[in-house]
Amino acid sequence: MEFRRRALLCIMVILTLMVRSNGGKIAIYWGQNGNEGTLAETCATGNYQIVILAFLSVFGNGQAPQINLAGHCDPFSKGCTHLSSDIKSCQAKGIKVILSIGGGVGSYFLSSAEDARKVALYLWNGYLGGHSRSVFRPLGSAVLDGVDFDIEGGTNQHWDELARSLLDFGGRSGKKVYVTAAPQCPFPDAWIGKALTTGLFDYVWVQFYNNPPCQFSGDGSNLFDAWKQWTSTIPHAQIFLGLPAAPSAAGSGFIPTGVLNSKVLPVIKGSPKYGGVMLWSKFYDDQTGYSSSIKHNV
Repeated sequence: MEFRRRALLCIMVILTLMVRSNGGKIAIYWGQNGNEGTLAETCATGNYQIVILAFLSVFGNGQAPQINLAGHCDPFSKGCTHLSSDIKSCQAKGIKVILSIGGGVGSYFLSSAEDARKVALYLWNGYLGGHSRSVFRPLGSAVLDGVDFDIEGGTNQHWDELARSLLDFGGRSGKKVYVTAAPQCPFPDAWIGKALTTGLFDYVWVQFYNNPPCQFSGDGSNLFDAWKQWTSTIPHAQIFLGLPAAPSAAGSGFIPTGVLNSKVLPVIKGSPKYGGVMLWSKFYDDQTGYSSSIKHNV
């Protein structure tokens, strides 16, 4: 009898650990408001497992790449290198720190497969695990964990080649490079829909806001239908529910935390492709405490 009891207890512990290990993550965008606290403070909250630095907003087609972290630092005076210690502090806590390229306002464009390879090489040497005396590292010596594609303009060409080149550089050095994306919820995404079908992406945080046809409303059926399409069509990637962290963070699509916890998460967590929730952004999360209200349900 004692043996059975101990065996049952062991099984329960194993099942509990499995459930916890398969739990969702919270990803947060940081970098577009100087009043959202430091990167180190963001990671110290304990609310996030992934922090996305926004944005490298100029690159490609022969342009000199430029990072824009709003009021946090001035990249033109090489003033963002101090973030290296913050990045390392986050990573020491097991938090992935990823650079987002693109954004809603910027100048980016891939003119060819060769252009995509050149941008990948710049990202590898400037932000990831590469080393080149000819490439300045805007965020200092810290090695970021990956690159996020928040593509909202330019063209829909060569993004798959950029992703493949990044993975190739990482593979050659034995360094895992996470490749992620932030498409709009209407399927397929107009800009990177083709690239997402390649299976190259690790995480895809779909923006279920500013898109009334597929964001939450009524009984949520439009969101659930879109979620099912994304999770059943995009190979390999874990899919995240992308949401605004406050009503003012987007034009539409805000879901109150009570509704998210009781009506939305129980449905979408049924998918084996479920990865968690992405929030825009740290500044708005500070205003509402959104992540704190959902983290035990994600």
